Amino acid sequence: MKKLALAAAIGLISASAFAAQGDILARFRVINVNPDVSADSTLSAIHTDVKSDTVPELDFTYMITNNIGAELILGTSRHEVNSDLGSLGKVSVLPPTLTLQYHFMPEATFRPYVGVGVNYTRFYNNGLKVGNTAVDIDQNSWGLAAQVGADVAISKNLFINFDVKKIDIKTKARMGGSDLGTLKINPWVYGIGIGTKF
Repeated sequence: MKKLALAAAIGLISASAFAAQGDILARFRVINVNPDVSADSTLSAIHTDVKSDTVPELDFTYMITNNIGAELILGTSRHEVNSDLGSLGKVSVLPPTLTLQYHFMPEATFRPYVGVGVNYTRFYNNGLKVGNTAVDIDQNSWGLAAQVGADVAISKNLFINFDVKKIDIKTKARMGGSDLGTLKINPWVYGIGIGTKF
């Protein structure tokens, strides 16, 4: 009986073993990019808003130590921009984000972490316009990012992931040479997915 209990305990420990220094965690998530919009100038006056989008996302974490990892997220989303004038069209966003994470309990079954880092956003495929007049926007944005999340072990090398990020993203808009103001998108990014380690 004691041997059976010992074998079961060893099995549980093995099943929940997590990544160690030098390992790479790969996660596939479904994320909802939910803008927390604010604006100034004309964009504020016409109550400009940005709709959310749900898309797939891939990320990789390199474990620098057993507790510290660096995560890079890769994904793109497309958002409709609305105002009192109606729909202004859509624009695509590519926001690679790099965070430095602290993993609190790397060998537990439930493994929470927090992270802070930097975001670079590239706006592309801009279809924004008012009537027949194109709305030009700055294509590049730099900002901070923060995250909280957890990995939950299914087996030794497989886990479920829950993740929330807050990302600083903004752009300036112009139409016909006139400044329309700054649009701060600053989305919450909610993700759930599955991951493995290498």
